[in-house]
This record gives sequence, C-alpha cells and structure tokens, in this order.
Amino acid sequence: MTRADILGEQRGGAAEPLDRLVPIVYGELRAIAHRQLGIGGRGGTLSTTALVHEAYMKLVDQPQAQWRDRTHFFAVAALAMRHVLVDRAKARRRLKRGGDQHHISLDEEHIGADDQPDALLELDEALTRLAAFDPRLARVVEYRFFGGLTEQEIAKAMGVTLRTVQRDWVKARALLHRALAP
Repeated sequence: MTRADILGEQRGGAAEPLDRLVPIVYGELRAIAHRQLGIGGRGGTLSTTALVHEAYMKLVDQPQAQWRDRTHFFAVAALAMRHVLVDRAKARRRLKRGGDQHHISLDEEHIGADDQPDALLELDEALTRLAAFDPRLARVVEYRFFGGLTEQEIAKAMGVTLRTVQRDWVKARALLHRALAP
C-alpha cells in the first residue's frame, strides 16, 4: 500500500492509517529528526529514534488530524517534533535554572534541544510572537527550519507561490533576527 493510499484512507476517517504510514515514511521522519537535533558532535541525550517516537505519540493523540498529502503530513510531523524539543528544552532549563545566552542562527544550522535549551526556547517564544503578527510567516519558518521542507514543498503545503514563500522566508528571518538580537 502506498503513502497516497494510506493518506486517502485517513481522510476517509479510518482510525489506524498512521500505524501503517509511519513504517513507510520512517526513514524520512528520521532525517527530519536528525536535522532537528543538529547531530554532528553535539552529544545530546535525545536520539533521533527517540524524537521520532515521541513525535509519533503526539500524532497518535490527534485522531482528528487530516493530512491532505505527503508534504502536509511531514509539516505536521515537523511541528510535533518542534513541540517535543520545546517541551524537553523547558524541562532542561528548569533543571539548569539559568545559563548563558546563546546567539541563534536561522541559517542552515539547527538548535539542539540538549545543548541549547535556552536558545530553542527563545526561538519558540519569538515564533509565537511572529505567529501573532503574521501566522503565515511563522509557518514558513516552522516548515523550513523545523521540518527541513524545501521552498517548493512549503509552497505546496501552504497553497501559495514559490516566490511568496521566498519573500516570506526573508521577511520572517529579518523579524526573528531583530527579535532575537542580544
């Protein structure tokens, strides 16, 4: 059975398509999780597998979710991973009770939940404020930064043109850099 078949069943109201879909897309979910964790010498305690599994648990808790297509599913999965990482960062910050301030880059670097919980929380707060100002800009950042989606995939998921996504990315980065400046 293909992803499209399973997503079609899910839209039709079937309860268990997620259980059949995840094994098919597991590798892609691991790639998103890998980017999220910023693996490459950071040495955090949350593994790629653990992040995928925790995001799966968040997705299972939303039986009413309706994924339109592959891109939409991965966007929702990336958002679930963001929530897992933010929750984990909040817990680590509570344990640390403070810490150094970190510079946050929205370029191709990603923030690991274990090594920079304060930076991740600052980014999450700035994204929340951005969403109040312009929800579309915040979604572009979520999809690109947290989900690793391409500009074309974001355009498809949001139903806008590629050029709109490109402009939104530039504008969102500028606003977030200003909000996160020391």
